[in-house]
Amino acid sequence: MADTEEKQERGGSLMFAGLALWVAALLVLFFLPAGFRSGHQWQFEALVILLGVVGAILMGRGWRMRRGL
Repeated sequence: MADTEEKQERGGSLMFAGLALWVAALLVLFFLPAGFRSGHQWQFEALVILLGVVGAILMGRGWRMRRGL
């Protein structure tokens, strides 16, 4: 019983961490116009993509852990 509750808690934590990474990606996206002006837009774009992918992976793993798959 405690094992399933622990998995659900851990899954919820992973989902929250993934959501936090998506919020961080949105913050980076907010500063993207400054990257265009300074000539470093590819770094901002790469960071947004990386944070989005890692966030999606964490949310998927957390969802699967909460569902018991």
